[in-house]
Amino acid sequence: GSLERRRCLYLHTGRACCQMIEVLLAALILVCSSMSGGSAGGYTGLPALGGIYYYQYGGAYSGFSGADGERAQQLDQRFYLLKLPIARAAMAVGGCLLVFPCILILVGVLRVPWHFPAWLLTECTLYVVIAVGTVPALYYFFHSLLSVYNSSVCKEREQLYQSKGYQGFWCSLHGAEIAAGLLGCMAAMAYLLSAGLAVRDYRTVHEQKQKPLQL
Repeated sequence: GSLERRRCLYLHTGRACCQMIEVLLAALILVCSSMSGGSAGGYTGLPALGGIYYYQYGGAYSGFSGADGERAQQLDQRFYLLKLPIARAAMAVGGCLLVFPCILILVGVLRVPWHFPAWLLTECTLYVVIAVGTVPALYYFFHSLLSVYNSSVCKEREQLYQSKGYQGFWCSLHGAEIAAGLLGCMAAMAYLLSAGLAVRDYRTVHEQKQKPLQL
C-alpha cells in the first residue's frame, strides 16, 4: 500500500543513488583486490600472456630446466606470500565498504531517518570518518605494494624470467592495483557527497517535523 510506496520512494533520492554508487565502487575494489592477490605467479590471471591451465600444468616453466625451474617456482611462491597480506587487507576493506552502504540503504528504506532524524548526523559522521580514513589506507596499500615490488625476491624473479625470454613479470604496479587506488579515491569523494546530502536531509526532516507545531 502507501507504506510500501513511501519506502520505494527512498530509492529515488539523491542519498540512495550515492549509496548505490558506493556499493558498485566497493564491489569493483573487491574484484581488483582479489585480482592483485589471486596470482601465485607464472601466467595465472593474465589472459594476455596465457591461461590458468597453461600455468598450473607447468607450461609457464617450459623454458626452465633443473635448478632454474625449481628456483622459479620458489620465487613465485615467495612473491605470492609477500603480496597475500596486502591483498587480504584490501579485500577486507572492500568487503566492509560493500556492506556499509547496503545497511544504510536498508535503513533508508525502513524510514529510520524520518523517525530518528539524529541518525542522519550519525550517518554523516561515519561518512566523513571513512572518507578521511581512505587517504592513509590508500597510502598504506601502495606503500606496501611498492615495498614488495622493490624487494630482492621480486627483482630476482623478474631477472630470472627475463633471462628465459618471458615477459609480464616486471616489478611494478599492474592495472588492477592502480584501478583499486582510483576507485578508492572515487569512493572517498562519494562518501563526502553522501555526508553533505545527509546534512541536507536532516535539515529537511527537521523542518517538516516542525510544521505541524507551527500550525
